[in-house]
Amino acid sequence: MSIKEWPQNERPREKLLARGAETLSDAELLAIFLRTGLKGRTAVDLARDLLGEFGGLRALLSADRARLCASPGLGDAKFCQLQAALEIARRFFAETLSKGTSLTSPEQARDLLVARLRDRPYEVFACVFLDNRHRMLHYGELFRGTIDGAAVYPREVVREALERGAAAVILAHNHPSGIAEPSAADQSITRRLREALSLVDIRVLDHIVVGDGETVSFAERGLI
Repeated sequence: MSIKEWPQNERPREKLLARGAETLSDAELLAIFLRTGLKGRTAVDLARDLLGEFGGLRALLSADRARLCASPGLGDAKFCQLQAALEIARRFFAETLSKGTSLTSPEQARDLLVARLRDRPYEVFACVFLDNRHRMLHYGELFRGTIDGAAVYPREVVREALERGAAAVILAHNHPSGIAEPSAADQSITRRLREALSLVDIRVLDHIVVGDGETVSFAERGLI
């Protein structure tokens, strides 16, 4: 039986319109993006199969192109649709990290940076550039690497900070392993960046490491 033959109040789109998106299950939400299923399998059936195969919605959306497209019923078009939906959500939650936002605590900065950096399959080193009242001037992802790390060049960070007219910065990077505990290398590059930025009177307020469901603030740890 196709979804069109289901009772109207059980169809995902009609259910969303009548009751709101929050009432839909993960499979129903995913089915709206998939739009079509397979022969003898509705989009909801396919969505349930995929969620079971990957172990949940987050794991599915984090899967790389090769693995996702290898699943029956998926291909480049659906991969693009899902990645676009994920990026829209990421940008929606990160919009509060915009020019003029005042960041006054590690907790506030943490919430904003998690939206940008969590679930990346590779390491990203980013900076939040602030004015002398700790209002945001710019968020920039400066370096990208593999899951083993990213090369960070202090002179590039200094150059970017000067171009942005920053008085202070918050450093951030993610750990694709999911473990947010700072490494010795993380502490070393933080010291090097502090020293380099201090030469041009720019303060490093914090360095936030984003893991899987956890973050570590150097400021809270007394490492800044």
